[in-house]
Amino acid sequence: MVPSNHDHPVNAERVAIARAGVLSEAEAGRLAGLLGMLADPVRSRILFALVTANELCVGDLALALDATEDQVSYGLKMLRLAGLVSFRRDGRVVYYRLSDGFPHQLLEHCLRQLLTIADPSGPPAARHDTSPETGRAGA
Repeated sequence: MVPSNHDHPVNAERVAIARAGVLSEAEAGRLAGLLGMLADPVRSRILFALVTANELCVGDLALALDATEDQVSYGLKMLRLAGLVSFRRDGRVVYYRLSDGFPHQLLEHCLRQLLTIADPSGPPAARHDTSPETGRAGA
């Protein structure tokens, strides 16, 4: 346990609640790796295209994203290795889709909502204002 030096009294109850909800270091590392998959614009756009169209081949994805087939192929390879994308063959054509159990809500609700919260055109004061009660922005 890391010792703390606070200029204010520690709220032991809130600390205990926070600890109960914190990911383990191993889980946080895995989550960071998965979220790192979304850090690449091509890979994140591939996921959004697949959630919308259900299934696409490399060429169609490249057209949809206005990207090269090499960029899309590499993005798909990384997403496949992470277990986020699966594929099926139909003759010589390979079709890609989100893996079974992929949380579609992550893309359609959470990530799109993050884009509106982190809107660079919005007023900075509103984005960074935190409530002293909750410590959360906009509360």
